[in-house]
Amino acid sequence: MDKKAVEYHVRGLLEAIGENPEREGLRETPERVARMFEEVFEGISYTNHEIAEKFGKTFESVCPEQSQSAVVMKDITVFSYCEHHLALMYDMTVNVAYIPKGRVLGLSKIARICDMAAKRLQLQERLGQDIAEIISEASGSPDVGVQIKGSHSCMTARGIRNASAQTVTHTFLGAFRNDPELKKLVE
Repeated sequence: MDKKAVEYHVRGLLEAIGENPEREGLRETPERVARMFEEVFEGISYTNHEIAEKFGKTFESVCPEQSQSAVVMKDITVFSYCEHHLALMYDMTVNVAYIPKGRVLGLSKIARICDMAAKRLQLQERLGQDIAEIISEASGSPDVGVQIKGSHSCMTARGIRNASAQTVTHTFLGAFRNDPELKKLVE
């Protein structure tokens, strides 16, 4: 990320909206925003494949003969920014389930994958697809389900201003596509 370019453009944005970037409260804002962008958009620096490699630590399954037992993690909190308005997508919870194929992912890795995939300009639908693809590659399982629930400030704070609106998306890969019982695991 080019932090100096971010600083320059944030300064210009402040001027464009009629603010004085030299006033006391705004003097360091361009630098603060550049540091924040570096953190909240870290995922832009990685492909899905690279995230899968980075957080793909697996362990031998305790019961490899029970390959149809799903691993389910719910209520993983993430936030992201909508690519249409650069608006915050917040109060987002991700539920992930996958069927191990002899190996299981470390539990913290599932949450880290969700977090890193969210650190991009996103659409909620694409975020679910990215998480499912990364979990599939990292775990070696084609069978993955992802549900995301979240609020979007482009809906709640501007435009229609519907503060209670939530968006729910589902992504199903492999056995999750056609099995209603597996789909229930991510709800």
